[in-house]
Amino acid sequence: MEDDSTAELFTRVDALLAQTAAPLPEVSERQRIRQTANLSLQQIGAALQASPDLVEAWETGLVEPAGPQRTAYVRLLNGLLARERAHQQGTPASPADSARHSQKPEPPPAPARTSAPMPTSAAQARKAPRASRPPASKHFPAGPLTVLDAPDTALTAHLTDGTARPCPAATIVDVLHWALTAGIGQPSPAKKGWPADPLIVLTPSATDYLGLPPELEDRAALRLPPDHPWCAAITADGWKFTRRGFSPWTRIYRPIKEKGHRQSVQLAVTPWGALTTGGWNPPTDLTPGQLARWLGTYANRVLTPCGSTAVCGQELMTTLRPPTRSVRSDSNKWVSGNNPGALWHPLPPAPPEAHDAHPLARDRNPADALNEEAWDWHRPLTTEETAYPHVVGLDINLAFVVAASSLAVGLNAPPEHVIHPTFDKKIPGCWYADLSHIDLDPRLPSPFTPTGQPPTGPAWYATPTLAYAVELGAAVHPTEAYLRYDSGRYLDPWYEHLRDAYLATMNDLGITPDMTQADFLHAMRALPEQDPALLSLLAAIKTTGKGGIGKLRAGPRDPHRAPFEPWPALNTRTWRPDIRAAIIARARTNMHRKMRRTLEATGRHPLAVLSDCVLYPAHHPTALDVVPPDTDSNGRTGAFHLGVNPGYVKEEGAQTLQWYRQMHDGGLNPARYIKNAA
Repeated sequence: MEDDSTAELFTRVDALLAQTAAPLPEVSERQRIRQTANLSLQQIGAALQASPDLVEAWETGLVEPAGPQRTAYVRLLNGLLARERAHQQGTPASPADSARHSQKPEPPPAPARTSAPMPTSAAQARKAPRASRPPASKHFPAGPLTVLDAPDTALTAHLTDGTARPCPAATIVDVLHWALTAGIGQPSPAKKGWPADPLIVLTPSATDYLGLPPELEDRAALRLPPDHPWCAAITADGWKFTRRGFSPWTRIYRPIKEKGHRQSVQLAVTPWGALTTGGWNPPTDLTPGQLARWLGTYANRVLTPCGSTAVCGQELMTTLRPPTRSVRSDSNKWVSGNNPGALWHPLPPAPPEAHDAHPLARDRNPADALNEEAWDWHRPLTTEETAYPHVVGLDINLAFVVAASSLAVGLNAPPEHVIHPTFDKKIPGCWYADLSHIDLDPRLPSPFTPTGQPPTGPAWYATPTLAYAVELGAAVHPTEAYLRYDSGRYLDPWYEHLRDAYLATMNDLGITPDMTQADFLHAMRALPEQDPALLSLLAAIKTTGKGGIGKLRAGPRDPHRAPFEPWPALNTRTWRPDIRAAIIARARTNMHRKMRRTLEATGRHPLAVLSDCVLYPAHHPTALDVVPPDTDSNGRTGAFHLGVNPGYVKEEGAQTLQWYRQMHDGGLNPARYIKNAA
């Protein structure tokens, strides 16, 4: 008798024999046969449970069909060809003629799988994003990713266009080979960039079908041990893992040979937590087809997911500004060269910019560290402010992503140490200067420190902070600086890409830039009742921006690392604490500028600030009582303005003044709690 392993081998052999027993007509004939029969790509796709783009890829030979779809496609083409020949001979074609035309006997086609059903009830309809389908690519007709499910005895691939088709893989190694031939992937949004790797998302049933463990035993490393049988099988087949190994998010690749092509596949294992941690939080009741559409919308608007949302934010920087491009050599050959405006290689930070765990910080005085962080500030009420019955919070849309727009940052040259430099706001860097002499309104947070308290002596500042001090009329005389003369607006495409993704998703939620402040406020108050899938997509886009900025100064994660020893993030091009410091400094000074202009228009001072949220006293519990209106009720330029655009604000919450007093007197920042206060 056959044991289970033998039966599994025989099943795989039978599937291979079925494929070789179904030879396709030549590529040059496939389209002609269809067009002679007056059939459209849509008709063929509907019959074979495939997208029209995938059928077109079969016709051009870009992708070869597999499994039952291949058998059915061969049967269709041979039937059409037999009918065509019979018509030419003047005799009717029978089903037997179609079958005899095949060079070898065919096994009967398996029942075709149906596409993932679309929601029919109102409750179900809320689960899938209402965004348009991601546009199909000529080179990747199956879309950027697929979600694999195993509802019965085989795998089903759910595509981002809402269709489903069989996946013939029986092992994880089979999945890797199938992913490279199934037309899955996405072109780079950059002109000279690499296309995205195909992403295969494994549901719990697919994980079980492929024999992977339902959870990771190593909760610290969150990866399979290298000696696990599946890790061994993958490496034995010529594949390699990246440094993070076989983890919830895994990239598995084959080294590029001379004149070869990139062979790399990304896996996301959902039962291991790939989509429940790291900024991802899609609704838990999405079907595999709906999950494919949700991830496909993110891929279309941002990029193909490749890890946590923070990792995606970092990857998006490199994707939009690839480090290399093709250039002509002196011998008139195309070679790889540096891409202007990109980050080409890792750079060491200036000593003040270094993370506290960095080797350069070993003997550093804490006062000699650059401390450009977001605000955490609150103050007591004045006598006049006790007459207000309410406090209202305003939150700035994409505050830190906006700060990256048009920001000049250092590129590829190490910082130069300069003594007694003349300040120049056009040169990125960090400057040692004394701003303690600048006299500002104490009812506003100081724009020079994260605590909001005035500086007490000289300190290191990023260029945007000193530039704002000059804007306020102060005389600035740095005593030393680390300057980056090779600079550029590296993050401009990153900002624009995330801005467009954010606005497109808000548009799907019915919130548009042309709304009045009152209409926007009303729409935002109804937002929690909107489509949960779209709300979670919006949250993922926001955390992509914030997390990407955080990754610029990622700290060590290994608890066993020795103090002041390097860690892996230091070897990446985008480990740039100087860029993060400049972004945060600019976000903080942008916010202070809006506070000043709001003060000029309303006479009100902020009570508390936390990061990008600011609290004001109010006569009524509404943001309309706080933001300054103009004659057409659309806000005042330069002050806080209600609206969906990045840099505008939304209402974060409203509470009584007594609530504010209790929080402040208890040593708590009310801006931290106003959103979720009961």
